[in-house]
Amino acid sequence: MNFNQHEFYLLSEIFISLIGGVLLLAIWMAVQRQFENQLIHEVEIKRVDKGLLYLSLSLFVWSLSGIITFLNVEYSINNWLILLSQNVFSIFNSLFLILTLFFLDHAPDYLYNNKKNVSKVIISLVVLSLLSFVLALIFNDTVSTLGIRYSAIPDLLLSAILSWFLLISLFKTFKARNMIVVSYIALGSIILIFISQIPQVFHIESYLFYTDLIKIIAKTGLISIFLVLGTSWVIELSQTPNVTYMKIHFTDWNQVSISIPTKGIINQNIEFGNKTTQFNNLLKFAIRRKFADEKNMCITVFNGGEIQSQTYLSRIIENINEILELESENKLKRNDLFTFIGQGKYRLRFIPEYIQIDMALLNEFIHNTSNSEYSEFVNKA
Repeated sequence: MNFNQHEFYLLSEIFISLIGGVLLLAIWMAVQRQFENQLIHEVEIKRVDKGLLYLSLSLFVWSLSGIITFLNVEYSINNWLILLSQNVFSIFNSLFLILTLFFLDHAPDYLYNNKKNVSKVIISLVVLSLLSFVLALIFNDTVSTLGIRYSAIPDLLLSAILSWFLLISLFKTFKARNMIVVSYIALGSIILIFISQIPQVFHIESYLFYTDLIKIIAKTGLISIFLVLGTSWVIELSQTPNVTYMKIHFTDWNQVSISIPTKGIINQNIEFGNKTTQFNNLLKFAIRRKFADEKNMCITVFNGGEIQSQTYLSRIIENINEILELESENKLKRNDLFTFIGQGKYRLRFIPEYIQIDMALLNEFIHNTSNSEYSEFVNKA
């Protein structure tokens, strides 16, 4: 059997996507087994991290879509059946990618851990896909007199929305993990994927070879980025202290005892001294984590929030590192003590039963008129 260049591209896309999907699924399953205990305690707010699972499903959709397209090229399947299947695949691919963004820490605040907004975006994407199918029926999926394929315009718009969300999310994610080169490769891959879809709107057949070349480079790059993302998540989990062994005890004003065995910290006493603001902020996190309901376990950290800046979190970490004189490999990082929940919200990582607060200290703190909200948390517990 002799294959032309387009068929070669389709076969390449099918197998690259299939292999990528299987590898991502394997990584996700390994994480669930290896870090099951840690993940259960991390996700007090009902949020099981299924980002990699949805990414793998998205790649399986790419592979299945490629198979249908290849069969159509080889055996000339009914055009309308192909068109319908492409729209269905487009809907599912968009669905899985948006669900992935729901779990990415650095996704736009509009999406991260926000079910209501995710639902709105998914509905919008489904509407665009259906509109594409309706326009194809109206125009018989042919090129108009102006040389534009109208049925492909909604798909291009859909792709633009997804590309923008992915671009922001992946770029920020890798930049936050100090993987600058990877962040720019992700940016370039997403831009190339979007550019490769433009000829479909204008029906530029003469550039099919270059379009396929750009697609295969961009998709291979993006799938590789997804694999790096999965691997970096595993590394991050392995380096983050296991919460089941972490303990914190607020013994008196400005005094805390902490145990984080994996960092070489065993019942170490920390005296905050005149750094009262740092102690108060840490105590606020502890009270919320121990006594508040799931919705109120977090503190909003940005200008206008309860804590004005992330600098205040960094200072807590820096001060503890300085007081304990930790070696460089054992120095605490922000995500060792705090979990980023999204939309500027952070939560203390310690498990509630491993948080102890001296009763006299707690009573004095909650009976302060400026801490009335914290009094309600304790009284309801």
